[in-house]
Amino acid sequence: MKKVLLALVAAMLAATASLGAVTVEREAAAGGGTDSEPSATNVPGAAYPRIFRDKRVEFRIVAPAAKAVAVELLSGKRFPMTKDAGGSWSVVTSPLVVGFHYYSLNVDGVSMNDPGTNTFFGANKAMSGVEVPEDGAAADVVADVPHGDVRIRIYKSKVTGQWRRAFIYTPPGYDRDAARYPVLYLQHGSGENETGWTFQGHANLILDNLIAAKKAVPMIVVMNTGYASQADGPFVAPPSSSPHRSSADFMTFERVMTDDVIPMVDSTFRTIADRDHRAMAGLSMGGIQATDYATRNLDLFAYIGGFSGSMGFLEPEAHDPATAFGGRFKDGASFNKHVKLLWLGLGTAEGPRFQKGMGAFRSVLDKAGIKYVFFASPDTEHEWLTWRRDLNDFAPRLFK
Repeated sequence: MKKVLLALVAAMLAATASLGAVTVEREAAAGGGTDSEPSATNVPGAAYPRIFRDKRVEFRIVAPAAKAVAVELLSGKRFPMTKDAGGSWSVVTSPLVVGFHYYSLNVDGVSMNDPGTNTFFGANKAMSGVEVPEDGAAADVVADVPHGDVRIRIYKSKVTGQWRRAFIYTPPGYDRDAARYPVLYLQHGSGENETGWTFQGHANLILDNLIAAKKAVPMIVVMNTGYASQADGPFVAPPSSSPHRSSADFMTFERVMTDDVIPMVDSTFRTIADRDHRAMAGLSMGGIQATDYATRNLDLFAYIGGFSGSMGFLEPEAHDPATAFGGRFKDGASFNKHVKLLWLGLGTAEGPRFQKGMGAFRSVLDKAGIKYVFFASPDTEHEWLTWRRDLNDFAPRLFK
């Protein structure tokens, strides 16, 4: 019997070798040197990717039968890897901008995830991620403070006829007291989903730290998926009057917010259910959704935030407040009276499309005399470090 088992094991190992299995190098086998350390996004015990002090990143993968392997960042950068005699492929990149980077491995033309890292939902699929930390700052923002909870709430949408899911943060002490709390509705970006603000954005940890430092008031944060389709059809484009045209049905999403999500949250959680205790913000696509929906529904929201996303994708000649966005900003005095905070943020290294869009929106606001806060995140791109910084600045301004 023992011989049979040994023969089976040997056969399995031979089959694996013949396929040229892609495997992860564990910590015990790590080189890397004292100048580098494993990424905070690695699976437990994985030695690679490794981050150098000068922001270079070393990737390494074992794929002995592969003919060509490369690291491909979602940003478009590509780094071909070199194979050693033992079948390990590796590359050290040029210095990367600080923050979170989605990436994949291209093995003989097949895009796959790196078994050394956790996966995160981005670009409409699960992707590997690597975190390049800021100087003097830990990539993981968890601290020894009281922690809230992130709850998964399943609900049936009356609008779409589908089961949907929201991640909902409740602050420390929520289950021990009878207090009611204000609510921030916080949206993800294009290609991401309701998990993003927890796993990539660390929104719960950021709120824990701000609340512990008494910089932010305790609040509930609702992180809902930003996609919705009508019950009788697929995604459809918004009407031509909308400032944003895309394949996502933003108008159905807004109906889900009004008819499903806000009533569900107010009836299930201990909220202060009025506009003065309700905020909406989002990043990128979610910023477009938040600024558009909230400014058209000032009976629901008094605080509004756009993180690298706003209603600004207009031609230059369309910047007249009397006509832009249906004229909702033409009366600046009235808007200022109703909105307690309009907050906008952008990374200084974000691309021209985002700079132009945010600039166009600010132009409309400036011409109308509308008050707003603008925050520039130094040296960050269109990625999660920018949006974590945004939340760190935005949240303390809420419900004061």
